[in-house]
Amino acid sequence: MKEFMDDNFLLKSKTAEILFHDYAQKMPIIDYHCHIQPKEIAENKTFENLTQVWLGGDHYKWRLIRSNGTPEDKITGTTSSDWEKFQEFAKVLPKAIGNPLYHWTHLELKRFFNCNLTLSEDTAEEIWNICNPKLHQPEMSVQGIIKQSNVKVICTTDDPADSLEWHQKIEKDASCTAKVVPAMRPDAIMRIDAIGYKDYLVKLGQSTSLEIKTIDDIRQALHKRMDFFEKMGCRVTDHALEYIFYRPADDTKINKTIHKALQKESLTVQEIEEYKTAILFFLAGEYSKRDWAMQIHYSALRNNNTKMYNKLGPDTGFDCLATYNCAEGITAFLDALNSADILPKTILYSLNPADNILLGSIIGSFQGTEAFGKIQQGCAWWFNDSKAGITNQLTNIANLSVLGNILGMVTDSRSFLSYPRHEYYRRILCNFMGDLVENGEYPSDIKYLGKLVQNISYNNAKEYFKFPI
Repeated sequence: MKEFMDDNFLLKSKTAEILFHDYAQKMPIIDYHCHIQPKEIAENKTFENLTQVWLGGDHYKWRLIRSNGTPEDKITGTTSSDWEKFQEFAKVLPKAIGNPLYHWTHLELKRFFNCNLTLSEDTAEEIWNICNPKLHQPEMSVQGIIKQSNVKVICTTDDPADSLEWHQKIEKDASCTAKVVPAMRPDAIMRIDAIGYKDYLVKLGQSTSLEIKTIDDIRQALHKRMDFFEKMGCRVTDHALEYIFYRPADDTKINKTIHKALQKESLTVQEIEEYKTAILFFLAGEYSKRDWAMQIHYSALRNNNTKMYNKLGPDTGFDCLATYNCAEGITAFLDALNSADILPKTILYSLNPADNILLGSIIGSFQGTEAFGKIQQGCAWWFNDSKAGITNQLTNIANLSVLGNILGMVTDSRSFLSYPRHEYYRRILCNFMGDLVENGEYPSDIKYLGKLVQNISYNNAKEYFKFPI
């Protein structure tokens, strides 16, 4: 029986061990999609205790604790103490056998706190007392965590109307060892059917000194904001879509839809899709001109629990995967862009693992000479970033595309302690490749295999996004 999470954790063969320890482990991190706050990096935030650094804003853990029948006040409430909230996490974690959170939690304890204890109700107080004092050391400030994690680039997620003031302060201060750049996420301008759409047009207009009433006004405003984001180092964007579609319409029709939305009239599904198609098509063309990469995350049903959404708001752990058939929409959208010679580098993520083969087959239809793997299937995302989910995604990419060209992992996290997720991914990657070698399915050329591992871990993302590092 193997020791729990020893040095060869998840590495089942000698080849896998060599690939991880000699090649993958030492590679830096490019975290090209996350939800951490640039303000906290600029201010080099410190944390008082484990609850603040571990449980604050982490809906993965909140979902786990809720599943244990824990009252919400002891998860996200304001009357329970941080210690009480930590206790609730410690109570449920030992039950979560097979859950990636169990692995992530103990990797984080090992890497950041040099703590090899396993978290449970019995060990909670000891771990609390071991780890909390270490949080006050310089290496456990936000910038200290980034430095010791060997992170070279962080792409935050930012609205087009954002001032990017914190990015400017980080750049001016120059104390952060990672390059922190914005990744533009224009979701708000897409949500023409949302209650706050009219207010958002005012906000976007104020950021560009424009009065926005038409689709052309929107294009001008977004163009100006992209110019600003580009100056701040933006090389990648992101879109969160429930499903992917392609329904083109002329500007006259789009403007009528915008007018209806501003008058708070109800819109048809066709009108909404036509408007969103117009925005996406314009943005993709701009991304292509600027050599930016476009990320699209789709097939998520968000905010399913109305009662809890009204109480806590979005991104609090009440989402699930969707089962839309998006094959026709994806291919039509990519084909239209390709036909117009404006198809940018594109990374497609589906929350539905059933789409792995679909995406693996689609991307091969639209590759180009601008970059290796110009059209990518994104890494296993959200509910899929488990050992099984990552292995499944790697298997399908290997079967249908070029595994050596993929872009590695992202944290997709709001926690600064999430960087060991890259280690978790790399261990699974090395084991996957090691199995192929050990089974006689690939030559035992360690030098070349090591190069592939290092490229997937870091070099491919550096080249693909062209970060100046």
